[in-house]
Amino acid sequence: MKRPGALWALAFLATLVFALWQRWTGPTYPLRGSVAVGGTVIRYSLARSHEGEGGQRVSLVVPDTAVGGAIDWRRSPSADPWTTVALERSGDTLAATLPHQPPAGKLAYRFTLRRGAATATFPARPVVTRFKGAVPRALLVPHITLMVLAMLLTARAALSAWARERLSRRFAVAAALVLFAGGFVLGPCVLHYAFGPWWEGVPIGWDPTDNKTLIAGLAWLWALWRMRGGREARGAIIAAGIITYAAFAIPHSLFGNQIDWRARG
Repeated sequence: MKRPGALWALAFLATLVFALWQRWTGPTYPLRGSVAVGGTVIRYSLARSHEGEGGQRVSLVVPDTAVGGAIDWRRSPSADPWTTVALERSGDTLAATLPHQPPAGKLAYRFTLRRGAATATFPARPVVTRFKGAVPRALLVPHITLMVLAMLLTARAALSAWARERLSRRFAVAAALVLFAGGFVLGPCVLHYAFGPWWEGVPIGWDPTDNKTLIAGLAWLWALWRMRGGREARGAIIAAGIITYAAFAIPHSLFGNQIDWRARG
């Protein structure tokens, strides 16, 4: 394999690892596990995000009709008392609907299942789900596509600079432009549809998602400045790539938008 092909392969691998890491570590990824009650083992996948209008339906697949139970929920973070709602059975499914919350509103919930005299309450730490407004797919898909492409070009630019390729400058410019379009043009639009604000990073706030985009953007601006006048600036390109990947290693939406119900009462 020629060197450019090998470098593209490494860039694709880095991008794939990044995408999977973002997917699996984010706080909105479903919580999966299993629980046993009265000899029946139940596997679950509990949602931690809800988009759009209406309440959030949460369900468990429980074919054993001898199993019933309830769901407890309350606003999060808050000191509200728990509200208990009985689970309704429909075929193999036990389900309930959590009440709709305004964008950035969160609810904590947990299940209690019963089979005869046996009971099981799970998970040990209640699940927290966040509500958000509906984001048009015509906006969300290009945003995600550009951010993934930015990570691919970032890896390719850094590897190109490391390999002392003559195209490293072009890859660097492409990475910076795509990151700007995906993170600083479409990103605020997605945030606005989902939660209302256009930006919640520095200097307005401390949202990690916005701030990691800002850090990556500043790193690439610095690299572009170092490239002025036709300079190769290989070290700056490599540094920008490392900083970008380090910033985006922070799980997506970590400590993201939320309403503090304790402050509102």
